[in-house]
Formats: sequence, C-alpha cells, structure tokens
Amino acid sequence: MKHFSSLLLLLLLTSCYTIERNCTDFKTGTFEFTYTIDGIEKTSRFKRTEHFNIDYHEEVADSSSIRWINDCEFILKKLHPTNNSEKNAIHMKILSTTEDSYMFEYKLAVKRPNKPLNIEKGIAKRVK
Repeated sequence: MKHFSSLLLLLLLTSCYTIERNCTDFKTGTFEFTYTIDGIEKTSRFKRTEHFNIDYHEEVADSSSIRWINDCEFILKKLHPTNNSEKNAIHMKILSTTEDSYMFEYKLAVKRPNKPLNIEKGIAKRVK
C-alpha cells in the first residue's frame, strides 16, 4: 500500500507539469543557433518573417520559404537549392520556449523509403 500511494503521488505531481510553449512569440525575429560539424562549433544567424527564413552561414545568405502547419510547427523549403539534398523540405517543431529562446527539433518533411528518419534537436536564441 505504501508503494501504491507513493506511485500515485508521483503520478499526480508529474501530470500537473506542462512545458511552456509560447510559439507565437518566435514566429518572427532574428535568432542564433550554435551547432557542431566535424568537431568544430559554429554559430549561424537567421532572420524569420511570417513567410521566409533567411540563414546567414559564414556571411552567405540562404533563403527558404515557410509554411506554418500550426503555431509550433512549420515546413522550410529552400528557394534556390544548389544540390539534390537541399531540395528536401525540413519539418521544424518548437518543443519548448523561454523568454528569449526555444528548443526545437527538425527532420526531413518526407520520410525516404528504406532509410531511417534522423531527428535532430537544437536551441535558438533571440538576438533582436
């Protein structure tokens, strides 16, 4: 009985916890995202409007269109892809928010047959 009441109390406490997701606060703005490639940490800056996302990688701009699925999810599609892999749309999902940042995950919008779906996560911080 003691274990049952402890389990019930734990279940009640964890079910009351909800992750904050004020996604509309992050639909537009300028953000930074830090990532690692081949052991080298890099920072990318991007500006998002209601319909476009402009990435700045090492002073080179790269634009994508945005199609919002709901307040917390959208699809990015490169406007001028330079190779076949850039032609694939990306599904972005905001998982949680704070006052000046959000945690997100991203994956290919369409799963390729016979290939595992790779889901990556990151944190974007508002800079403006």
